Amino acid sequence: MTVKPRGTDGPFPVLQVALDFLDLERALKLAGEAVAGGTDWLEAGTPLLKSEGLEAVRRLCAAFPEHTVVADLKTMDAGRLEFEAAAKAGAKVAVVLAAAADSTIAECVEAGRKYGIKTCCDTINIPPEQQAERARQVEKLGVDFIGVHLPIDEQMLGHDPLARLKAVRAAVDTPLAVAGGVTSETAPAMVAAGAAVVIVGGALHKAKDARQAARALRDAMDSGQASASSLGHRASGAALAETLLRASTSNLSDAMHHRPCLRNIASRAPGLKMAGEAITVRSAPGDWSKVVQAIDHARPGNVLVADCGGVPPAVFGELAALSAKGRGLAGVVIHGYIRDSDVSTRLGLPLFATGVCSDAGEANGFGEINCEINLSGQAIRPGDWIFADDDGVMVLPREGALSWANRAVDVAENEERVAEEIRTGKTLGEVFNLKRWDRH
Repeated sequence: MTVKPRGTDGPFPVLQVALDFLDLERALKLAGEAVAGGTDWLEAGTPLLKSEGLEAVRRLCAAFPEHTVVADLKTMDAGRLEFEAAAKAGAKVAVVLAAAADSTIAECVEAGRKYGIKTCCDTINIPPEQQAERARQVEKLGVDFIGVHLPIDEQMLGHDPLARLKAVRAAVDTPLAVAGGVTSETAPAMVAAGAAVVIVGGALHKAKDARQAARALRDAMDSGQASASSLGHRASGAALAETLLRASTSNLSDAMHHRPCLRNIASRAPGLKMAGEAITVRSAPGDWSKVVQAIDHARPGNVLVADCGGVPPAVFGELAALSAKGRGLAGVVIHGYIRDSDVSTRLGLPLFATGVCSDAGEANGFGEINCEINLSGQAIRPGDWIFADDDGVMVLPREGALSWANRAVDVAENEERVAEEIRTGKTLGEVFNLKRWDRH
């Protein structure tokens, strides 16, 4: 039996999917899967509107005439004009930012009443401590919904919107919408905290089976019982290494705007990955004394990174590997040569080096430990994060390591959806509609 989708007057809670694609055909495909799983509202996300314009709203309305279509305009000015256009395209809800002037929000409300479109006022980027007060102010302007929206950049720092939702709920009576990394694990808590509209993005558009994912969300919201989700987990600092190991260095490079790996340093134990904070060494070529001494200074989970000039003779071998393994190091990176190259595989110790040779250098003791070094034009300081796999060694500056780790996992999760679309018969070029984006 087909269940009629919930409209703008309820009953609540409503499940809304944010279609944050650049390509309309991908958005429509996901919308169909989400609707089949019990999604009520379909949001033409801001990226989709910027790419496709209000045609996205028209196409969604034509394809799903019984469902509420939301235009995530994020209006900051010209409120009357933008809301009138969205309404005439078929949207039943449009979004204005709480950061906009009161006069702009009032214009949106007035246009909404005239053209039959509800106003959702989104608190994104209002400082958390000011959101409740701003919600009171926009409530007085007559908005229909207030959105509590945790932006992606804050999600990547491990935050969630629940505390903000509770604070705003205590301040206003207007129905609330919540967005920001919501999954079937967290949706019941959002409903319990007063969310009338639960907005999900990645939990559906990263899922291999969006229909099943939507059904899990709908069931969790209706029952109040959380269900496990493999998507959307954002790490705190304590789980940073574990989070990195869920991704690949290719994912991390993409997340870091195609940051390069350390050139000419390759895995000497194929199949082993590592992630950990760096303990650094600078040594003269062939001088292995400080490299070995650094093991004594390391903490379990550290990655030893040594700059030994990138040339022979070897500065690391079987006995050093045994010592590093016994100390609990996560792995070793040598800008230089190693020997006994099979030992890292035997020990399960990730080891990356410039090259391999049989002859070792001398223990002269030149160099220093826990200093800043520079490899491939990248500064590496003690406490920076190192992540490595068969594709290379990546450096994460410690100040942004948590955010980049979460972004790497986000890239990996998004690729799962793309891979599934390819398995169903499309090519990669077709999935991304690459021809459309050719530069001329």
